[in-house]
Amino acid sequence: MNTTSTPSEDTIYLAGGCFWCTEAVFDRVRGVTDVESGYANGHVDHPRYEQICEGNTGHAEVVRVRFDPAQVSLRALLEIFFATHDPSTLNRQGNDVGPQYRSGIYTTHPEQAEVARAVMDELRAARGPGAAPIVTELLPLTGYWPAEAYHQDYFLKHPQQGYCAFVVGPKVQKFQATFAQHLRQD
Repeated sequence: MNTTSTPSEDTIYLAGGCFWCTEAVFDRVRGVTDVESGYANGHVDHPRYEQICEGNTGHAEVVRVRFDPAQVSLRALLEIFFATHDPSTLNRQGNDVGPQYRSGIYTTHPEQAEVARAVMDELRAARGPGAAPIVTELLPLTGYWPAEAYHQDYFLKHPQQGYCAFVVGPKVQKFQATFAQHLRQD
């Protein structure tokens, strides 16, 4: 399990439902140096996708986001995260259902938790008292395993595949329309 960053970058782990969607969004963010799909905060070492789908390993589908804080702040990454998934549905994103699809932020140092807590408090206040509660879990990272190779860059490699065309694509378009200032220029 490699969770280290270089001195000029930081790493956060985000669970926003299917990792294909989350990876496709963060691959397009200026200042993000690497995105990898994987599994986090479960109780099985080296889990396989089939085990994760059974829903009893405790893992969430996550993306490991490495970023340059001089180019993009953690706050901006979390604002993108909350805008591109539904943080009020427990163990579900759209038709993807199960604990592996939960909303979660898994931190690698206490400062990340402070920023995440502040962003979540602001989001709760902005949503108002009648809104569905935010169920995003905020925990330290307790384990991370990369997903199988065929999951990496899935949307990039298969943009016309049904799930990609009808689920991932619209999330990417929403990100691009809402966060144009954070789009990668390359």
